[in-house]
Amino acid sequence: MTGSLLQVWKPSVCTIGLCLLCVPGMASAQVPRIQGQGAAASAMGNAFAAQADDPSALHYNPSGMTQLQGVQFMAGALIAGGETDFTGPTGVTARGDRNGTVAWPPPIHGYMTANLKDLGMTALGDLSMGIGLTVPFGSLTRWQNDGPFRTATTFSALPLLDIKPTLAYKATENVSLGLGADIYTFSGLAGEGHVERQSVWSGGLGIPAGSKVELFGKDTAAGFNASLLYTALRNEAGKPLANIGFVYRSQAALHLNGALLANGASLSDARATLVLPQIITGAIAIWPVRTSEQEWKLEMDVDYVGWKSVRNLDVTLGNVTTIPQPQNWRSTYAVMVGTEYKWLALEWLPHWAVALRGGYTNQQNQVPDASFDPGIPSADLHIVGGGFGLLCREQGSLLGLIRCGDLGFGSVKPEAIGVDFSFQAALYEDRTVSGNRNRNVDGAYESTLYNGSVSIRAVY
Repeated sequence: MTGSLLQVWKPSVCTIGLCLLCVPGMASAQVPRIQGQGAAASAMGNAFAAQADDPSALHYNPSGMTQLQGVQFMAGALIAGGETDFTGPTGVTARGDRNGTVAWPPPIHGYMTANLKDLGMTALGDLSMGIGLTVPFGSLTRWQNDGPFRTATTFSALPLLDIKPTLAYKATENVSLGLGADIYTFSGLAGEGHVERQSVWSGGLGIPAGSKVELFGKDTAAGFNASLLYTALRNEAGKPLANIGFVYRSQAALHLNGALLANGASLSDARATLVLPQIITGAIAIWPVRTSEQEWKLEMDVDYVGWKSVRNLDVTLGNVTTIPQPQNWRSTYAVMVGTEYKWLALEWLPHWAVALRGGYTNQQNQVPDASFDPGIPSADLHIVGGGFGLLCREQGSLLGLIRCGDLGFGSVKPEAIGVDFSFQAALYEDRTVSGNRNRNVDGAYESTLYNGSVSIRAVY
């Protein structure tokens, strides 16, 4: 493609360029960030950084891994659905969804932790290690091919994976520290294995009107996280009654390389840089009740998300033309509150623990009207949810038929197995967009999204 032809393409490509931070809300229901990385935490509105006492601590507060005994595993998935309704100034309407009733494939999470001291490795002190796999900045949204902004977007996806090798060290009885890497990459295990954006061609340049235009790219990048967990008060049994948590997650820059396609044929190479934001979390948890029979926790977390790092998503085509796409996103705060009540010694269910959970999250809108993208249902948001968990200890039984401690493989038997469930409703405040660079995007947006999550846990 010649430079002059690229110049002709420029106005149209601006409308389909790499605004790729789209619809994370399919899972977290707000910005391109999936907060629900464990069903127990998700049920508590993701207020979990000061509790951090299951393997999802690898995500919420890695220093909490020092609270975990032996070797533990957790795996799960999040199923998300919901719709965004658009009404334009002229009365034209459109509806966006998660590429169907629910997003598929669903965002997943998986963790493995090991307390080396419990395994007899004492030379390094009270050290724990773990590795996790999450989908932290997910994206999947679809609009009609005949909708009012079909030349801007009809489909977008950001199936980014985060591989998390992590260490945690118990420096004193009450202070634990964590340090880990975040390796961001793409894989065919999640969607198409690259970030992509599709639209419908309006005609011209020898490309038939109605052609499917796609822009895609991928890369691997690394960031890091550092964390602290401080126990300010314990009960007589040594269990925390008040915890304070702090987590820092660094920026990471993905230099996406891919191509611009029309009906599957390559028109040009394409490059763009996507800067994932730094995130700072502070949290406090208290246990008004914590005995051998019952536990009640209250927690509040506050996240600062540095979305101001998303200044632009400029696209360079064929090493010749750069298509400016200023974004100028705003940094935001999210406030999360959650509670959990556990029954640890039920007479009618011996050797089991049962937990009920609830939570609320408030998140701010980060996208200004000028760069608003229909792929991101960005507005001030209220998330309400709840859930429950079941943990069967070694001597417990499933329906009186089999001991939970006999559910392992060969000689490897679990000390406990558990399952957690959560459900959340994301209730967006109505938003009216005006003054967007693409006038077809101006109008009113109403979004309601839902998600359900399940996690399975094993302790050895």
